[in-house]
Amino acid sequence: KDDVITKMEYYDIAGMSPAGSINSSVTDMSKWVMTWINKGQFQGQEILPTNYVTEAISSQMVVGPAAPDDEFPDIHFSNYGYGWFLQSYKGHYQVDHGGNIDGFSANVAFFPSDGIGIIVLTNQNGSAVPSLVRNTIADRMIGAERTDWVKRYKTKLAKRKTAEAKMKINAETANVKNTNPSHSNHDYTGHYANAGYGDFEITSKNDSLFTTINKDFIYLQHYHYDTFAMLEVVKGVVDTTELDNSIKLSFDTSPAGDISEANIQIEPMVDAIRFKRTPSALKIDTKALEAYTGTYDIAGTSVNVYIKNEVLHLFVKGQPEYPQIPTAKHKFSFKTLNGFKVEFLEDDDGSIGAVKMIQPNGTFIAKRK
Repeated sequence: KDDVITKMEYYDIAGMSPAGSINSSVTDMSKWVMTWINKGQFQGQEILPTNYVTEAISSQMVVGPAAPDDEFPDIHFSNYGYGWFLQSYKGHYQVDHGGNIDGFSANVAFFPSDGIGIIVLTNQNGSAVPSLVRNTIADRMIGAERTDWVKRYKTKLAKRKTAEAKMKINAETANVKNTNPSHSNHDYTGHYANAGYGDFEITSKNDSLFTTINKDFIYLQHYHYDTFAMLEVVKGVVDTTELDNSIKLSFDTSPAGDISEANIQIEPMVDAIRFKRTPSALKIDTKALEAYTGTYDIAGTSVNVYIKNEVLHLFVKGQPEYPQIPTAKHKFSFKTLNGFKVEFLEDDDGSIGAVKMIQPNGTFIAKRK
């Protein structure tokens, strides 16, 4: 961050082992690259079939146009074989693949026609070093005109920083000032779930909203309207300088006016991922729930309220049982229906005399029998 390199925690990525879970060295990987250069042979033994090696380092699909330019007329085409990127590098056939993961960057390349292999491993995340070192070595090994790749990289980096600064200014204009959330903090709390992406919980503490996603403790800072910026809390500190560049979380409401789901724009070019909300349940003991039990009448239709398995249920003949989730004093939400909730109303003596049923199609009051 800000060109300062700091230590990262080691990340055990066993959950996606093919993407970077092999621990190796330049010595070991050199033997592997020698095998590819020697068409699948290592120390006289066939490790990979020759016809497979040929097919794997042949073009199977186009990655991009990669037309030659005035500066590098002999660096062109960008194709993909089987796990290998293919390119003409200064007139020489280059096969390579790089990778980045928390705290590591690597690039493995070879020139099959020249019998040259280059392996660069670094202990820095998202580093440009592997490609810069690879190209610098390649120029010397293949006898090509030498390019000052580091100087070229620094020039491009300076231009990129200038462009990012302009983008940040434009991003700030996207923030609509002087707006407020449509609900109180408590109304946003609850469990949010998506069948493909898992679930998380939003909680309220003091005057702020927080959540934990992938073990990261995140502060939700109001951005505008019902959109919040997701800012990581590190050692109790929130970096608000990343407000405009942060991932945004937006809330939707049901027809009844409740917060019904959260949408997270994980990728800028893909639709937001929708997480359905279940309100956080307050802890109410069975004895307290008994105050709500009984039969309520609305235009001749009975609404039965009772306790089952220590959970308050609402039942209307001809319909399924509706378990209730306590959300506030005398207020409950339907566990199985979005946008449906009830509020029990007190009489003057403090006893429960009616139940208000709030539904997307209207609000109805049933008197207690």
